[in-house]
Amino acid sequence: MKTSSKNQYAYANNILITLVSAVFGYNLYQAIVHPEKSNIALALMLVILTFVMVRKYGHKPASEKKDI
Repeated sequence: MKTSSKNQYAYANNILITLVSAVFGYNLYQAIVHPEKSNIALALMLVILTFVMVRKYGHKPASEKKDI
């Protein structure tokens, strides 16, 4: 019996992308409306870290092959 070949990091990557998108969007809004409260550099570092993690571990689960 073979084990599943799903990408175990796909769910975690989706959560990470969602959280970083929300943080970046909020900081972008703050940069436009209230520049003194903005922390856009930290948000950009989070976006870069997320990009690296998704590239390294993949975003979509690997397709399962059926053995007939």
